[in-house]
This record gives sequence, C-alpha cells and structure tokens, in this order.
Amino acid sequence: MNPANLSTKQQQIANLASRKPGVALYLLHHHVDMDWMREAYRLTRKDGAPGVDGQTAADYAKNLEANLLDLMTRIKSGRYVAPPVRRTYIPKADGSQRPLGIPGFEDKVAQRAIVMLLEPIYEHDFMSFSYGFRPKRSAHGALQALRGAIMGKQLRWVLDVDISKFFDTLQHHHLRDFLDQRVTDGVVRRMIDKWLKAGVLEKGVLHHAQEGSPQGGVVSPLLANIYLHYVLDEWWAKEVWPRLWGNGSLVRYADDCVMAFETLEDAKRVLEVLGKRLERFGLKLHPKKTRLIDFRPQRPDGGHDPETDGSNFDFLGFTHSWGKTRKGNLAVRQTTAKSRFARALAAVTDWCRTNRHRRVKEQREHLSQMMRGHYAYYGVSGNSRRLGWFACQVVKIWRKWLSRRGRNGRIPWNRFRDFLKSYPLPQPRIVHKYV
Repeated sequence: MNPANLSTKQQQIANLASRKPGVALYLLHHHVDMDWMREAYRLTRKDGAPGVDGQTAADYAKNLEANLLDLMTRIKSGRYVAPPVRRTYIPKADGSQRPLGIPGFEDKVAQRAIVMLLEPIYEHDFMSFSYGFRPKRSAHGALQALRGAIMGKQLRWVLDVDISKFFDTLQHHHLRDFLDQRVTDGVVRRMIDKWLKAGVLEKGVLHHAQEGSPQGGVVSPLLANIYLHYVLDEWWAKEVWPRLWGNGSLVRYADDCVMAFETLEDAKRVLEVLGKRLERFGLKLHPKKTRLIDFRPQRPDGGHDPETDGSNFDFLGFTHSWGKTRKGNLAVRQTTAKSRFARALAAVTDWCRTNRHRRVKEQREHLSQMMRGHYAYYGVSGNSRRLGWFACQVVKIWRKWLSRRGRNGRIPWNRFRDFLKSYPLPQPRIVHKYV
C-alpha cells in the first residue's frame, strides 16, 4: 500500500474538478486499483455489526488480498451485486425510533472505495457552511460557526429547520439528476444505482423502496450531502442570501439545519418559501419541529412576536441560549440539551444495572470510557456546569447499583467517597474551547 500514491490520485481528481467546475466527469474508475482497495478496507470500521450475510471483518481478513481483488474485479465489470441492508432501530431523543440500515462488511468496503472517488469532486463544490460527514469538519465546527455568526453578525431571529424523515423520502430520480451534473462515470453510477435498489431486509421480509437512502451505509451521508447541496445550499447562496434585507447565516450538518437572520422580516420571508422549495424535491418541513425563534437577548418592553416560538433552540445536542460571561458580557451559551442529558444518564443506568456484579475494576474502566466520551462531545466552553452535573449523577447511579450487589443495603456516602479514592472516575473537562 502506498498512501502517497493514493493521495496523489485523489489530488488529481480534485484538480480536475477544480479545472472543470459544473462539468460532468466521465472517467474516474481507472483510479481504482489494489492500493485503492486496500485503503478502502483500512478505512472501513472493523467493529460494526454484521450485515445480512453474517460476515465479520475477521472473516473477510482471512483471505484479504484475494477478496479485495475479486471485489475490485466485480465492481469494474458490473458483476457486483449489492446485498440488501439489515434494518434495525435506535431510539431517538423524542422517544421515537430511527431506522438504521446495516450493510454487509464487503459492501461497506465497496461503498468506501466509491466514496473515495467522489469526495475530492464534491469537496470542491460543497459550501463552507456545510459541516456534516466531511473531511476535516465536525459538529463542533458547526456549533462554533453558528455561535460566531449569531454574536458577530447580530443575528437575532433563528429558523430551526427540521426536514421530516429526510433519509426515508430522498427522491431517487432527483438524486440521479443531481449526480448527472458532476459524475457520469458508468462504473460509479452503476454502483450507486445498485445501492439505491438493494432494498432493506426486516424480520425476514425484503422491502424495495422507490425513494430514500438507508442510514448506516458508508455512501449514504455523501449522497445526502449531494442532495441537500443542490436543494438547500445552492438555493441559499444564489437566491436567498442576495435578497436578504439584513445579514443572515446558514449552518447545516447533514439534514440538521439552522438559519439565523438580522431582521424578523427576512426570517418570515424565508420560512414562507422554504417549504415550497423543499416540496419541489419531495421533501417536507416537520410542522411541529420547524420553529421561528425570537432569539433576542433583551426584548424592548418585554415584547414577543406572536408568530415566534420560544427564546432558545436545540442544535446538534446543545441548547442555545443567552447568558453572561464572567466579565458580565452577553454571549451565546451552548449547554447539553435536556433530552441528551437524560439519554446519557439512562445509558449509564442501564449499563450499571446489567453489569453490577462485574469486578469493580471492570466497571470503573467502562464507566470512565463512557464519561470521557461524554466530555469529548459536550465539553465545550460554557458547559462546565452541565458536565459537573453529569459526573455527579454518574457517581450516584454507580453507588445505587453497587449497593444492590449484596444484602447490606445502601453504601454510606463516607464509605463510598473512600471507595472513589481507590477507583476514581474522570473529572469533567472542557475539550473544545471556543473563546
């Protein structure tokens, strides 16, 4: 494997996309060789759940070179058959369930190989305010950009956009039209069509849909970004932004989107046409979750526009509200959303209840891992109090379930504090400092 060679190939694709903006590229698959396939395998997660065929990464690795060569040959010749994805469900913050598609391991490698071809092209095209599932971009970049825009541009009216069941209603014919504008390589397009048509296996029944892209696949986030790039991002940049009376900003992370405006009139005008824009491409705004928010820190005479809803909003797991810095200045605060806070504690409770009879050292190691993961995401400037609450609640939960290991009842706090000196848990820490 030669990473430098792979990087050179991707840079060649990026340079071609840059030299030919808006032009469909018809010859890409010749870049795919064994080095390319080895890198696609390396970038594929090895600890994921198996797909419908039950094959694991360890099974695939037993004859890796032959498997990759065979996969590459089938992709290029058109003989590759995309297997259906296995459907499972994960709980959402509102109590409902999100459908998740789990591809087979080999299918994940194939998807990664195609994504590696497409990313250099679309990274040239995608807008700077799109942050989801892109190289060198993250949710924290989106959070910092939104906070900076609201404070720096004096944006006081927020449109919290929720696209109803986006991944389930994405229209295949529109997606193909969008892809036609940039990629017409037969091998690449044939593979994408196979994934769109592969179907979903649920409870032994195979379902084929004419719309949607199952969440969970490697290629799905990129296809979603391509779809919303043409439906939303280009529309904002070319049609909405030039017509605003005041300042404005859009921040998008996959299908999570927030628009902020300097004037209420701009916010109302955009909300009026946004639903119509999405409907043209088979999408709908969620009628209850899409909200226009009066985000002014101080309202004249306590005034509140009757067409707005609330004074704060949630985005990417954080509640955005106004607060004061230590110097007394107004600033946007990003604190752990109540639903995410409750979900994180519920996960700790479930684990402690199920594993309370494990060795204490094992419990401490696992809880420490959970807490460090929580701090890694929610450890942003201004959120130290919520992090402290989380740490305090984890201690209480652990004490509760350790107390139920025997017949001696609840462990006294003085004994448990001594116990924590021998088995300490990680202290809260700010990982992402915006200021």
